[in-house]
Amino acid sequence: MGILERFTDIVKANINDLLDKAEDPAKMIDQYLRDMTEDLAEVKRETAGVMAEENRAKRMLDDNARETEKYDGLARKALQAGNEGDARVFLAKKQQLADKAASLQATYDAAHSNAERMRQMHDKLVGDIESLRARREMIKAKVAVAKTQQKVNEYTAGADKAAGAMSAFDRMEAKADAMLDRANAMADLNQPAKDEAAALEEKYQSAGASSAVEDELEKLKREMGL
Repeated sequence: MGILERFTDIVKANINDLLDKAEDPAKMIDQYLRDMTEDLAEVKRETAGVMAEENRAKRMLDDNARETEKYDGLARKALQAGNEGDARVFLAKKQQLADKAASLQATYDAAHSNAERMRQMHDKLVGDIESLRARREMIKAKVAVAKTQQKVNEYTAGADKAAGAMSAFDRMEAKADAMLDRANAMADLNQPAKDEAAALEEKYQSAGASSAVEDELEKLKREMGL
């Protein structure tokens, strides 16, 4: 039975192992379901055929048993009627059927064994498919969360890079401030030295102007009788 050997792997298949090998479980799980559903359809057809063989073998075995019993009964009736010759014919036929029974029994046993194995494979495949369907949404949800987490990790890495860029800009700004401070200091150093005498002269000239204004104010008040 080539079909039995062909579907042995299906019976032994471990869905978890298949999913572990999948690069994208969310996509692969649907593909596995489609493949396994196709396998199940073929297993059903083959199982039906093997079960038909089992039923045919059982029917042939039962027919042989009935025939054997029939000729045994005819031999007994022949003896009761005093016809030993007829009884010998019936017993010879019975013996032929008995010899055939061993072969028919072996055929039925093999057919029954094949049918049992096919039914086990069918039931195992049905169970695996139901299990996979029940877990499909859960697995897809986990995959979606994993993909989201991966994106978050990428954004976090991008934020770290942005923070590094801000730190670099801070250093460049500090360097620019230092350069500006040095330039201002050089500008102050390049200014000509102040003449202290000229500064004092300006002070006293200003004081004299103020005194003249006061004198003029007093004069005016006297003229006005204030």
